Amino acid sequence: MRWRSVVLGLLLLRLGLQALLALLPALARGLCLHPRLPCPGPRPPALPGPPAGAAGRGARLWGAAAGGDEYERRYSGAFPPQLRARLRDAARGMFVFGYDSYMEHAFPRDELDPLHCRGRGPDRRDPSNLNINDVLGNYSLTLIDALDTLAVMGNSSEFQKAVKLVIDTVSFDKDSTVQVFEATIRVLGSLLSAHIIITDSKQPFGDMTIKDYDNELLHLAHDLAVRLLPAFENTKTGIPYPRVNLKKGVPPDSHNETCTAGAGSLLVEFGILSRLLGDSTFEWVARRAVKALWSLRSNNTGLLGNVVNIQTGHWVGKQSGLGAGSDSFYEYLLKSYILFGEKEDLEMFNAAYQNIQNHLRRGREACNEGEGDPPLYVNVNMYTGQLMNTWIDSLQAFFPGLQVLIGDVEDAICLHAFYYAIWKRYGALPERYNWQLQAPDVPFYPLRPELVESTYLLYQATKNPFYLHVGMDILQSLEKYTKAKCGYATLHHVVEKTKEDRMESFFLSETCKYLYLLFDEENPVHKSGNKFMFTTEGHVVSVDERFRSSLWEDILPAEGDSSHKAKPTELKAANFSSNCNRVPDERRYLLPLKSNYMRQIDRMVGLI
Repeated sequence: MRWRSVVLGLLLLRLGLQALLALLPALARGLCLHPRLPCPGPRPPALPGPPAGAAGRGARLWGAAAGGDEYERRYSGAFPPQLRARLRDAARGMFVFGYDSYMEHAFPRDELDPLHCRGRGPDRRDPSNLNINDVLGNYSLTLIDALDTLAVMGNSSEFQKAVKLVIDTVSFDKDSTVQVFEATIRVLGSLLSAHIIITDSKQPFGDMTIKDYDNELLHLAHDLAVRLLPAFENTKTGIPYPRVNLKKGVPPDSHNETCTAGAGSLLVEFGILSRLLGDSTFEWVARRAVKALWSLRSNNTGLLGNVVNIQTGHWVGKQSGLGAGSDSFYEYLLKSYILFGEKEDLEMFNAAYQNIQNHLRRGREACNEGEGDPPLYVNVNMYTGQLMNTWIDSLQAFFPGLQVLIGDVEDAICLHAFYYAIWKRYGALPERYNWQLQAPDVPFYPLRPELVESTYLLYQATKNPFYLHVGMDILQSLEKYTKAKCGYATLHHVVEKTKEDRMESFFLSETCKYLYLLFDEENPVHKSGNKFMFTTEGHVVSVDERFRSSLWEDILPAEGDSSHKAKPTELKAANFSSNCNRVPDERRYLLPLKSNYMRQIDRMVGLI
């Protein structure tokens, strides 16, 4: 009988243990015993939720788990207006600190050294230091590049003061050899943008007029462009030399090789100048260079390389990608069409975009559906379409923003998420990232704006608060890792977070501007009723009918009489299945990318 009692006791003990195990999850939640779950503190105030109906059926269809997962908890839901206002002010404060530090410690030199609180100009001792000398021309670069940011932020008094400083102190009669591309996008573009803001009869940014203004900025822009024109002379292809001396012309020892983006991204600024002056010269040389490059594309793939010989038309660099050496060529095909309405620009862009989709894009067909790797654009051989390497660079982060402009929003969402995952891992974007090794190939970060730009444009397209969270992450990282004694510094190494003593001018003209606009919903850029476009350097330009009227059809003939002017409805992505309307309203307060796909991307870059 004793053994029966023992067996019965063991059975009762087993049943009790099973009951206890069944209750453990509930007990763990109630008593906060689960080792991976944080103990709940006082319940925070509820954030404003999505509009009625937005998170009910939409959440169920979109795969949102009951209670959500960590991605939904972090990014979903409305963004408190008070937080948004604080971030807007923080972005303005970031700009002000950088700008004031430049004016106090560096002006009239070109750039600020934020660690040693001093100015920087061209490297006269080492003319081969192209990293510095291509950009710095001894013409107060940072002041000029920041002009329209002052206007966009509504600081009329400082804008007017800065414009007068430029008029009174800047001259381009310098013995400086600069890169034609950098001088065009940073200096010429900013002068034209500021001139347009000053002379705009509507004054959308407040009173930015200058007393007794006599088109001085336009005259400065004209003077600079004339000094750049020798780069277009004596080339057998019409593709310009990469560098020019502002006083002496093309240096006698100038290289005959240039990159596609450098030679083919001059049309917006040169075209605006031509149409403001009524002088076709500048647009004609820039457009000739674009057509020359376009004519050299591969007959097999339709792709272009990244480095070309301007005399022979031979491709020295056969890599076709979306990053350094190629990026803004594609950007300006589209933006030239948007601004000038020339049909050939749109036709070139649509063909280029289709070739990019056919040969550079890897991964699953749809961003938010199906199996396989997420979409990614890689570097390939222009003739074969075969993969050339396994890295991408930070400049490519502009591409989701360009996709927004053509309505390919779904694909933009995926590519942006990949770059944001890299940012989350390092608190910055390494200049070059190896996606196979999950590590930086080139680890520095010079305060580039491209990811911020795409974040801003995706928010404008979707109004999804996810992108406000992304902007907040970027702003906080910049404050934490790049702020220096006198401004913001380049990160020498994104892992070690060591700094370099340089604040490039585009930090003020682009990075701060896009962050500010992301959080400033009421900005005139969004609310004035005007239409604006940003140049590749982030300079704001009104999309104006006067830029769609050219005075020289006889010099720039087009096929079919007036048919060269494209209708707005003709702008479309080569991937016709995607358009702006494909992101449904019920997703506005949900993740733009399903959480399982976000987790997949985070795993790809080594975050999890």
